[in-house]
Amino acid sequence: MNASVTLALVNAKIWTGDTRRPWADALAVAGDTLVAVGSSAEIKKLVRPDRVVDGKGQFVVPGFVDSHVHFLQGGLALQSVQLRDARLREEFVARIARFAASANSGAWIERGDWDHELWGGELPTRDWIDAITPNNPVWINRLDGHMALANTRALNAAGISRDTPDVEGGTIVRDTLGNPTGLFKDNAMALVRRAIPALSEAAWDAALFDAMQYVASHGVTTVHNMGYWDELAVFRRAHDRGVLGTRIYAAVPLASWEQLRDEIRARGRGDDWLTVGGLKAFVDGSLGSHTAAMLEPFTDAPHDMGLLVNDPEDLYRWTRDADAAGLQVIVHAIGDRAIRIQLDVYERVMRENGLRDRRFRIEHAQHLSAPDVPRFGALGVIASVQPYHAIDDGRWAERVIGPDRAQLTYAFNSLLTNGASVAFGSDWFVAPPIPLLAIDAAVSRRTLDGLHPGGWIPAEKVTVEQALRAHTIEAARAGFQDKRIGSIERGKLADFVVIDRDLTRVPVNAISEARVVMTVLGGRVVFGGVG
Repeated sequence: MNASVTLALVNAKIWTGDTRRPWADALAVAGDTLVAVGSSAEIKKLVRPDRVVDGKGQFVVPGFVDSHVHFLQGGLALQSVQLRDARLREEFVARIARFAASANSGAWIERGDWDHELWGGELPTRDWIDAITPNNPVWINRLDGHMALANTRALNAAGISRDTPDVEGGTIVRDTLGNPTGLFKDNAMALVRRAIPALSEAAWDAALFDAMQYVASHGVTTVHNMGYWDELAVFRRAHDRGVLGTRIYAAVPLASWEQLRDEIRARGRGDDWLTVGGLKAFVDGSLGSHTAAMLEPFTDAPHDMGLLVNDPEDLYRWTRDADAAGLQVIVHAIGDRAIRIQLDVYERVMRENGLRDRRFRIEHAQHLSAPDVPRFGALGVIASVQPYHAIDDGRWAERVIGPDRAQLTYAFNSLLTNGASVAFGSDWFVAPPIPLLAIDAAVSRRTLDGLHPGGWIPAEKVTVEQALRAHTIEAARAGFQDKRIGSIERGKLADFVVIDRDLTRVPVNAISEARVVMTVLGGRVVFGGVG
């Protein structure tokens, strides 16, 4: 018997994520570390009976790693007006009216995550909401975060009028007279955002707490935050107080690579709770906002090919210099033109900077051109993708890009078949940070409107085990964390999740019904329990 063992789980069905030993039925933990993985008989010999938890035959997987979140924004979204499922214009307006009625006068009403496709595709304008929000500036974003609506009070606060010039890499949507409608896309959104008062430390801390509690309830133990320096400061404050309840790999803007290089030289990269080293940038916008950069015009807007948020030469220069400094480059590219641009940048930098374990990433990689699919595997570029987007966008994407281009939309199977490393995430706040929903989406590809029961573009379905790997060990690898987390192996951190059914054995249509029973982080139960 090993007196140091603090927790043992037996009589479970454990999918380890370790290709050398893919299945086990018991594990033992000492402190925050897995010290044994094997049979129940073996593990019971190591531990006192009062430290043994009976898994009751339930399914156990490594703690889920969400490779792409906006963590604090997700926490703030939990506290804001909820518009994601508003299916009518009238419902959209009514929810804002109810929220405004209880808001403090003068307080900004933000976020919301509305989806105009749910009420037929008509874009909202400030005229919809001005009369119901006379006392509050409103700045509510579309669920993809690439388009937002301001009311007149917010426009006035930001000093925006018909004379405000257009913004490169963004759009101020105007009416026929040239007046702003209240809608802003991509880089133009900064015109309003800069007028919003800064949040207090207490507000940021509360958002972090809510976010950590929420993802723990869904089995997420590690996130990769696509954020900014002020967010890193929030994480560091929580880390210094010893209250982090989620492991965080924090990325900051690519243009600030020199600051990150200097920070790492002075402070190091961090520890198992908070790590830095990633740098995030954008090539383009989103499909839903018609700002994804495409090789050919949108099917429903034949004079529009999207936009570039950054100049490709800037992306090249930042990528080259950051890579030379040993930092990881992580770039958002959604349209096929954007993806090609960034693959070209990566290939050029690899050729110039030489061999190293750099793990370049393309975030989203949504709409691929056929010649670029094998380039991910050939170049070793990680495709960091979000399966829930496929079943969400699948309701309307073919209308925007046509059925032919849609065949390589969210092409998870094609990427895997061509040797790419595929990491799963959610893009929370844009989509729910619920890995079981992501796995269901990747395996079934049934769109949210119920119109594709056999799967939208079924050739791009993946298996349950491929999906599990993408949300555990491959997502960990995408943050250079695979030596410490991502699989249930002796010597790794004791992060694991108990689920109420074996995802590898249930019918595909039952995956979405699965529930997390218990989440263990560093050997501590942070959600639920096996009763």
